Amino acid sequence: MNQQGYVAMPPYSQSQPGMGGFSPGFGQPASSPLYGHYGESSPSSSVPQSVMLKTNVPFGSTAPIGPPPQSTHQFNQMNLQNGPSSTTQQLHRFPGSHPPYGHPSQSYPNNPSSSSVQLANQLGNMQINNYGSNSAPSAPPCVPSGPPQSLHGPPPPRPQQMALPPGPQISPPPANNLNSHPSLPSMARQEGMPGSSPMNTNLPQQLPGEPLGPGFPPQYGNYGPPMPGAQLSYPGGLPTGPAQMAGPQQRKLDPDSIPSPIQVIENDRASRGGQIYATNIRGQVPPLVTTDCVIQDQGNASPRYLRCTTYCFPASSDLAKQAQIPLAAIIKPFANVLPNETPIYMVNHGETGPLRCNRCKAYMCPFMQFIEGGRKYQCGFCSCVNDVPPFYFQHLDHVGRRIDYYERPELSLGSYEYVATLDYCRNNKPPQPPAYIFMIDVSYNNIKSGLVKLICDELKTVLDRLPREEQEESSSIRVGFVTYHKVLHFFNVKSNLAQPQMMVVTDVGEVFVPLLDGFLVNFQESRSVINNLLDQIPEMFADSNESETVFAPVIQAGMEALKAAECAGKLFIFHASLPTAEAPGKLKSRDDRKLVNTEKEKTLFQPQTNIYETLGKDCVANGCCVDLFLFPNQYIDVASMGLVTMLTGGTLYKYNNFQMNSDSYQFLSDLRKNIEKRMAFDAIMRVRTSTGFRATDFLGAIYMNNTTDVEMAGVDCNKAVTVEFKHDDKLNEDNGALIQCAVLYTSMNGQRRLRVHNTALNCSSQLADVYKSCETDALINFFVKSAYKAILSQPLKTVREILVNQTARMLACYRKNCATPSAVSQLILPDSMKVLPVYMNCLLKSCVMMGKPEIPTDERTLHRQLVMSMDVASTQLLFYPQLLPIHSMDINSDVFPSAVRCSEERLSEGGLFLLANGVHMFLWLGVSAPPEVIQGIFNVPSFAHVSTEATRLPEVENPYSTKLRSMIDHLQNKTPYTMKILIVKQRDQPEVAFKQFLVEDKNIYGGASYVDFLCCVHKEICQLLN
Repeated sequence: MNQQGYVAMPPYSQSQPGMGGFSPGFGQPASSPLYGHYGESSPSSSVPQSVMLKTNVPFGSTAPIGPPPQSTHQFNQMNLQNGPSSTTQQLHRFPGSHPPYGHPSQSYPNNPSSSSVQLANQLGNMQINNYGSNSAPSAPPCVPSGPPQSLHGPPPPRPQQMALPPGPQISPPPANNLNSHPSLPSMARQEGMPGSSPMNTNLPQQLPGEPLGPGFPPQYGNYGPPMPGAQLSYPGGLPTGPAQMAGPQQRKLDPDSIPSPIQVIENDRASRGGQIYATNIRGQVPPLVTTDCVIQDQGNASPRYLRCTTYCFPASSDLAKQAQIPLAAIIKPFANVLPNETPIYMVNHGETGPLRCNRCKAYMCPFMQFIEGGRKYQCGFCSCVNDVPPFYFQHLDHVGRRIDYYERPELSLGSYEYVATLDYCRNNKPPQPPAYIFMIDVSYNNIKSGLVKLICDELKTVLDRLPREEQEESSSIRVGFVTYHKVLHFFNVKSNLAQPQMMVVTDVGEVFVPLLDGFLVNFQESRSVINNLLDQIPEMFADSNESETVFAPVIQAGMEALKAAECAGKLFIFHASLPTAEAPGKLKSRDDRKLVNTEKEKTLFQPQTNIYETLGKDCVANGCCVDLFLFPNQYIDVASMGLVTMLTGGTLYKYNNFQMNSDSYQFLSDLRKNIEKRMAFDAIMRVRTSTGFRATDFLGAIYMNNTTDVEMAGVDCNKAVTVEFKHDDKLNEDNGALIQCAVLYTSMNGQRRLRVHNTALNCSSQLADVYKSCETDALINFFVKSAYKAILSQPLKTVREILVNQTARMLACYRKNCATPSAVSQLILPDSMKVLPVYMNCLLKSCVMMGKPEIPTDERTLHRQLVMSMDVASTQLLFYPQLLPIHSMDINSDVFPSAVRCSEERLSEGGLFLLANGVHMFLWLGVSAPPEVIQGIFNVPSFAHVSTEATRLPEVENPYSTKLRSMIDHLQNKTPYTMKILIVKQRDQPEVAFKQFLVEDKNIYGGASYVDFLCCVHKEICQLLN
């Protein structure tokens, strides 16, 4: 049943040696749940490993505790049973609806050779069981006393599928539908500070006549029309957290008994870290994004550029619908590669241009097969036979491969670039080098806070570091400057001027550019005039009392300036308040929290006027990317103001209540990172596939004028586009599934280029192969972007239900079709999806999905916009933060301390912990933290003397301080955004904010704990299987 690996080289149809040697656990961590419009299941190259929890405890007997049996994996399992379930469930998708669950079961003759973790539910008892890591026992586990096992428990396990001994009992949440209960008044639901005692299942029993206690979100009951069929109940919806547990004998669950994301990450690092990963095998699952390794391109694109939700596509659409695993690729076309990895090679065919298939227009790549002695080639995507142009002819060797195979990047590598001809340029003219225009809000608040002076001072030095191509001595990017409040001021900074000249545009309704010559200049040539200007701007507006600002005309002016100069470029806009001045794009404050949890909640995420969408389209058409730095003191309507940034591929930054002493470091660091990063401009991306499937949906900071072309006015090294695929025919298992992503763009020196990424995936008619090849981190990236897109048009409640439903369907399909036959009360998780539930729960608890009036609308909208352009590594870190025990670091070693699970139970009064998720960073101090560590890091004698006002650590010359600061710098350098450090003391009020990032616990807004969500998912699976 193992799908053989494939070497992605011609001859294309010839099978090659398999991927051999990958031990269990090489696959990505648990896949994310699917929701909505998927008709496909994800591919995989070999038999999946399962994670299974089960119990052999007969009804009514207590569970004896004994030594755990040994197994091949150290992931512990848990079995949950939630009582009888309904036998039918109507499933919903974002666009439409899924067929009911119940396709014929996929036969799976050979049991997956896998480590198993079993989640056991025996009628009313939830049991968590532990076992160590070793070889699989040949004898079945001990059977407890009581009625015969055959009456209640599953049959003895087959070899290599471990049954777990009974463990402590705990009652599961009641199986009745909690959605139907009326919501409680918010005060009545507040039973103390949630999150203070995570994983606590010892909750009081519900008494007759009492309102429902902690459990499912109250808003589900009175929000929108009910979904047909069984209702989904998301645990922990009330501010007090976990689902209601009933029964007198309740013990605290052992968190170590359920699959751990940290363990999955550490196992992958141990087995694949520091090694060379070659991409020559078709459909192999790459190391996790959290594993450092060297990637060697040998015919398939590096996973730095392209990752898939599964590396083995199901052979048919029926199989895909059955598994419900989304088929998607997360493409980051301009990702940075490590210094010791080969950079992208450039191919130049002169005036002839890139070689393409005559029928499907795919570019020459390793999947083209040369025939007839090298005179023709057959396209791997559409099978069309094309003539080889005379200039490109080369003889074939004895295996049918061109003898110049290794000399041509386009034949032997997965990623490469072509120099584009004039046919690929606007108006058939070579492009100009791009330009950066800096547009500064000089209204009263920005002048008085010192922000304008801070920006001007920084620009004088950071403009020396404008990005350039590697062969260039200096950057070709030109710069221009505009200031504004109710009117716009353009500056002439031509190099031959003694002083800069200002021109004022007062007609903001019909914006025009008052000058061309001298507005966009080379910084090196005009340095003295520009420095003069930057010195003068803060003084020039020092006496201004103008507090109203315009916004849309500012973007319009920048775009018109680039259009007049016939070049692409980027606007850097530094803006502080809601644009209330009379002008196009004027906005009013509409932060109406009463809309939360109503049908109109989706309007909070939509712009309040269509002018910004129109403006965004115009910017894309003219290659104008917009980066926005916001400094609000109150509501600023990110949904409206950030839309142009999102449509043009730009980046959004927001600094609430900006204070010079505490926020300037974060802002300046973000500005430097932004100005220095490599960019591509005026880009169009097209994704082609081999026959049998096609790209159907695109998610990211993009604009699409048609169904195939992804347009980005700018795209940088951090931006990723998530592409979903659907079947339109059967796939050939021998040929596999081919994907080619081509991006036409203008480089930083004004050269039109074409970057091509190719990858080949396996195909299989066995669901087990599909599950085996899933990558959880990529699945989560797809799920979050799909959900965040869906909330623009559907109620949050519906989207949340779809997420839970899809999670259950994916796992139920595996349980039904791929796992060893056993009692329905066992939740069996595929090895590649061990930690799928914890990631999905983190997504459901995100500020966007929670729907609580206490969460500011701007913060939810900002979070949504940041995530839409994130790559796999960024979403992985965002939804499961790193929690590092600082007190245990070895100050004499370069190695960082190992991360621990994100739960309050992992904190200790005598410890210090650093938490980072790519956007936020906290340094948590326990009340009994060692004085020598406090002294070393903060240069103060004790815990009580530490100031929580600081947002940077003091530079103390000792090993503790040096090591911690190097750790923080390392984390900061790996993320696109600079994380502002918040110092939090145990038991202080700010600790509440910190605890929201301990994602395995219930949170203050009512999100469920990991354990409770596992109960909820298992209940849904039982309903599907019954």
